Amino acid sequence: ETCLGPMLRTLRRLGKLTVQTVSVPGGPPVAGPYSAGTIHNGLVYTSGQIAMNEQGEVSGSIEEQTKKALENLGGVLRTAGASFDTVLKTSIILCDMSDFAKVNAVYGEVFSSNKPARSCYSSTALPKGALIEIDAIAAIPSEQP
Repeated sequence: ETCLGPMLRTLRRLGKLTVQTVSVPGGPPVAGPYSAGTIHNGLVYTSGQIAMNEQGEVSGSIEEQTKKALENLGGVLRTAGASFDTVLKTSIILCDMSDFAKVNAVYGEVFSSNKPARSCYSSTALPKGALIEIDAIAAIPSEQP
């Protein structure tokens, strides 16, 4: 347990911490004990999205996997009431940093007008043999009167 555990339990008990989970109907299955995203205080925090299809399979080139991971990310964002236009920050994990330029080309098609802050890391392996994983933090627009 972290030092924040008691404080989080207290906030939840007092009703000051409300967190809603996001699951995408018809989307790819989550690969573990977590949700596709969580919503708190008008923001959606997505779990990392890989190029997994609805059957739980991952395949394709880095360009194809980047496109599919972004499609999956878009599904989480839409389900939460956000969009690529409201993304504030993304994080990308690559298995091979030499794919950076190829990923940027596909990523730039999705984020052509909105250019959120971004981090990019390298990992030796990702779940299901994926080549890329992308997560995001996005604002959920409030309804205008």
